[in-house]
Amino acid sequence: MVKLRDLRLKLASPAGEVNILQGIDLTVEAGETVAVVGPSGSGKSTMMMVVAGLERPTGGSVTVAGLDLGTVDEDGLAKFRRRNVGIVFQSFHLIPTMTALENVAVPLELARQAGARAAAAEMLERVGLSHRLTHYPGQLSGGEQQRVALARAFVARPRLLLADEPTGNLDHATGQAVIDLLFSLHGESAATLLLITHDPMLAARCARTVRLADGRIAAAAEAVP
Repeated sequence: MVKLRDLRLKLASPAGEVNILQGIDLTVEAGETVAVVGPSGSGKSTMMMVVAGLERPTGGSVTVAGLDLGTVDEDGLAKFRRRNVGIVFQSFHLIPTMTALENVAVPLELARQAGARAAAAEMLERVGLSHRLTHYPGQLSGGEQQRVALARAFVARPRLLLADEPTGNLDHATGQAVIDLLFSLHGESAATLLLITHDPMLAARCARTVRLADGRIAAAAEAVP
């Protein structure tokens, strides 16, 4: 599902070029669950942005779902994400002027899929928010907002789900409930999961853990049964 070869990314700064990613080689098979861990600044979120086609690398290649992302323009990348990728961010990234129902329906409406609102309502019921369809993000708790974000990520049945610290803004109990829901939804789908986390217990729920340090893969390990 994901193949990174000699992936590199350099960004300009007042102090000169900064090497964010420094030659990452990684293969993630279809349906696999992989946790990406490492200290802040190690390149985890940047790598995810590159995999999602939201950031262009300065070297190497990125192939996702059989598509070389370096061969398509920005419109092509947008279509690719719409058809293949679901993303859950730490900060929810819901549209504040849209209701929960409207937020979840957005990916389907952009794809001009019939029955978008009905599918969104069904997905919100699945995450326990059927009573919050007409509420705006500002009227929802942090846990409820992240459940809306999960519904939005899964509603289009993506082949690849990217989750960047999905519990980072939640208390422990709420975060645990959101993670249980994430893995429950994943278990019902055939999606590949790439999960960025600082939590070793959360990482252990994935089949494999990849550790980044200074923009490089420092270690990789299979989960202990």
